[in-house]
Amino acid sequence: QVQVEESGGGLVQPGGSLRLSCAASGFTVDYHAIGWFRQAPGKEREGVSCIGSSDSSTWYADSVKGRFTISKDKTKNRVYLEVTTLKPEDTAVYSCAAGGTTESCNSAQYAVWGQGTQVTVSS
Repeated sequence: QVQVEESGGGLVQPGGSLRLSCAASGFTVDYHAIGWFRQAPGKEREGVSCIGSSDSSTWYADSVKGRFTISKDKTKNRVYLEVTTLKPEDTAVYSCAAGGTTESCNSAQYAVWGQGTQVTVSS
């Protein structure tokens, strides 16, 4: 069964960090693009960061450049999103998705979605 599962979310103070993990099963991350998306209450889902298949090209939303880092661990078949210098406006449900091969964060490219992990940034 092809699926992805997120973990690593939580409650963190402003300025804090987390490492979100996207575990893939039923397919190999090296052959598919993986994207991280987030949706805050009352807002539309937005692409945060995406990584391409074989060449691991990356894309970041302007709002997270310099603070978030996406990476791929082929041995563990996982994709990570290191989120640092967190701000209250980063509060959202973060979901990973798999599909296509390019690092585009166009959600239409992605066919397999996880349930999401909650990230809450609050003092």
